[in-house]
Amino acid sequence: MKKLDDIDLRILTLLYNDADINNKDLAAKIGIAPSTCLERVKRLKLSGIIKGSFIEVNLKSIGGNIEAIAAIRLQPYSEYIVNKLRDDLLKLPEIISLYHMGGNYDYYIHMSVRDSEHLRQFVFQAITSRDEVQTVETSLVFEHSRSTVLPNFDEDE
Repeated sequence: MKKLDDIDLRILTLLYNDADINNKDLAAKIGIAPSTCLERVKRLKLSGIIKGSFIEVNLKSIGGNIEAIAAIRLQPYSEYIVNKLRDDLLKLPEIISLYHMGGNYDYYIHMSVRDSEHLRQFVFQAITSRDEVQTVETSLVFEHSRSTVLPNFDEDE
């Protein structure tokens, strides 16, 4: 992969903080022409460095009053089972994100539900009802925050 230059890193930093910024404002903040900025963003997308743009929704405004994390252990464990669980769960509207893990649990599932009864039914119907799910441990999320600071992995600093 081609090493990113300072302009690419500045583009990524600004987009990481605000993916909704328009190209003209992005270019102005970096000090380059809008056409140059647009081409660089396109190149970052085509090369897979920018994988997508997302909005963050206030889940309470759409009825998601509770967030929870379920830690899941699978048995038997195989690539097919792991992928099938992922594919099935990602279709469900309660799922915010999935983390396939190493360690004590195979998956951590971040979900949002209306209330405690919705959580209970969702865990029973979507998770524990699956033959491959050996253990489920569910914890409530009191606060979920996302950093707006792009990680810096530059070896020179």
